[in-house]
Amino acid sequence: MGLNEWLALIGALGGFEAIKWIVNFYVNRRTNARKEDATADSMEDENERKQVAWLEERIAQRDAKIDAIYVELRQEQSAHLEDIHKKHELELRLKEAEIKKCDVHGCTNRQPPSDY
Repeated sequence: MGLNEWLALIGALGGFEAIKWIVNFYVNRRTNARKEDATADSMEDENERKQVAWLEERIAQRDAKIDAIYVELRQEQSAHLEDIHKKHELELRLKEAEIKKCDVHGCTNRQPPSDY
């Protein structure tokens, strides 16, 4: 293939613009590759940021749910302790009533004697 045939082929494929494009592609191939790598890296970083934000939001939701469950647990424990205190108070009153109980009714000689 001679020079005329090459020029005819290049002219048929786009002329001077094709030559400029080929030269530009050859000169800037590394720069273009770096730009594409940088674009891909930035997209990966953005995707990872979105995933981190989503996970942080999920953790915050679960923490709020756990806090609500702990509040409910503490309320139940408080109610249970209050019931225990009431039961113990009633048991003490029962023991006190058993001590004060008189076996002989209607007399001044109380059995058992008591200062109450």
